[in-house]
Amino acid sequence: MGLLKEQEVGNNILLTKAGDLLNWSRTNSLWWFAFGLACCAFEMMCLNNARFDGDRFGIIPRNSPRQVDLMIVSGTLTHKMAPMVKRLYEQMPEPKYVLAMGSCAINGGPFHYDSYNVVRGVDQVIPVDVYVPGCPPRPEAVIHSINQVKEKIKARGKVG
Repeated sequence: MGLLKEQEVGNNILLTKAGDLLNWSRTNSLWWFAFGLACCAFEMMCLNNARFDGDRFGIIPRNSPRQVDLMIVSGTLTHKMAPMVKRLYEQMPEPKYVLAMGSCAINGGPFHYDSYNVVRGVDQVIPVDVYVPGCPPRPEAVIHSINQVKEKIKARGKVG
């Protein structure tokens, strides 16, 4: 409970602010939603296997956008898929965070030069909180970026 500003009154009593407790619980139980559009999705799937084990970091995948805190968009976003990404983002409850994974999700990657149908980055459609560069980025980089989202959640409740 080191994240909470706490006072120990007795042996079994802990006093803290409700906002600090909510941010602590959001940080340690981050539910994420995968929106895999291309090859980066394969690296994103590695977060759930035994080698990287995202559950030990408190990041748990969910299938419904109505239950998640974090959306991970990976791969090439086309103009045809952009309305679906926006709709899923709007279905997420507040507070919501977005992670753009891979060069294609960040700026269209190598496809934006000669393609009329590629969006020049997910941030053209929805707000992005953290970018993970690479083609494709390693699962370790994704875990590091999720930890950056957690830091952003911790800082959210602080004033001043």
